[in-house]
Amino acid sequence: MSGSPVWHYTLAAITWLGFGLATAALPAEVDGQPLPSLAPVLEQVTPAVVNVHTRTRVQVRTSPFFDDPFFRRFFDMPTVPRERVQQSLGSGVIVHGSEGLILTNNHVIDGADDIAVTLQDGREYSAELVGADRDTDLAVIRIRAETLDELPLFDSDRLRVGDFVVAVGNPFGLGQTVTSGIVSALGRSGLRGLEYQNFIQTDASINPGNSGGALVDLAGRLVGINTAIFTPSGGNVGIGFAIPASTARHVMAQLVEFGEVRRGSLGIEVQDLSGELREALDIESNGGVVITRVRPGSALAEAGLRAGDVVTAIDGRPVANSQGLRNIEGLLAVGTQVTVSYLRDGQPGEVRVRIEEDLDARISGQRLDERLDGVLLVRIPDRSRALGVLVEDVRRNTHAWEAGLRAGDVIVAVNRQAVRHLGEMRGQFPVPADRELSLEIRRRGVAYLVLL
Repeated sequence: MSGSPVWHYTLAAITWLGFGLATAALPAEVDGQPLPSLAPVLEQVTPAVVNVHTRTRVQVRTSPFFDDPFFRRFFDMPTVPRERVQQSLGSGVIVHGSEGLILTNNHVIDGADDIAVTLQDGREYSAELVGADRDTDLAVIRIRAETLDELPLFDSDRLRVGDFVVAVGNPFGLGQTVTSGIVSALGRSGLRGLEYQNFIQTDASINPGNSGGALVDLAGRLVGINTAIFTPSGGNVGIGFAIPASTARHVMAQLVEFGEVRRGSLGIEVQDLSGELREALDIESNGGVVITRVRPGSALAEAGLRAGDVVTAIDGRPVANSQGLRNIEGLLAVGTQVTVSYLRDGQPGEVRVRIEEDLDARISGQRLDERLDGVLLVRIPDRSRALGVLVEDVRRNTHAWEAGLRAGDVIVAVNRQAVRHLGEMRGQFPVPADRELSLEIRRRGVAYLVLL
């Protein structure tokens, strides 16, 4: 093979480097004092970090009509002629040993047909999906195993810029790897595809395959879940991101209890404050967001807030911008009481409100009908002026997926009854289990009928 000389040269180089390192190894002690080492900490941490392997069977179709549920059903087209298996690797952290609960990234297991977990000691287990949250890129999977080490979530709010951290994961499928660095920044946002963003930025090397792995401090405490890197070239450039443990704790608790994250809502739409708006609203502080719309019947509508008011803090946590407000709002537990600080005509005020779940904004299909299990339904943004209900996600291998429903579809009728928004769609349920459930959808401007 033409590549063989390069391969042998590389092996020779590695062998020579290994010999050089072995003969020039540092002493264990200097003047009787042991050299500092992370080894004792890592001996406690690494058994709880696992490799996550997924397999996804991708259907390969010979005709574009296979994607059309109408043609598939009424012309009795054959099922999948062939399929291709895609495999991917990632990482995870055992956070509850007795329950076998593993925290990882949603994008590691998203769409997977099979999930397997390999422990540090070589044991391998099949894993089941407990729940996943695309908006924070977190997922919980479970394995049935004995004597599992665990790494409980720590209070990441104690982190400071400059703290030393260690990333543990499975980069490029090489096996468990440890890298170190510092906390470069806190509260980072701006990554595409995620609704709630409050990342820890670190220069500890995070590469493909590290996703879902552990970010720990020098005491071996789990402070984050590695999730992404910023890279113009595809390699590590010293800018990695981890989801804070405080966020992961809240999301995991709901995934374990409900299989989904049920989020509360303040019921407002906001925008960032420009210099001109600050001057017009007599706002001297740098933070805050201005309310552009208060939804009727929402918590803040009942409390008397209105368009033009400036929200400055939630429960004492400053609101810097609209993304910051979404981050706080997304972690508010349904049913809790919070204090909202605001400015009106330059004068401060506070209201105490109860956080309620906005079922007209987002709901899992399973809560409407078992046949819609794995479907996530959301309100179409008001500014689009489109009618119907947006299908944000459909989990693979569910009844709805097999029937042909896909993310991006817009449901415009249920059992031939038009629905203009999510509230009207909820009003069409329950549908008796012995009665067929039909959904009229729009997909890229074309109408289809999906039968469940």
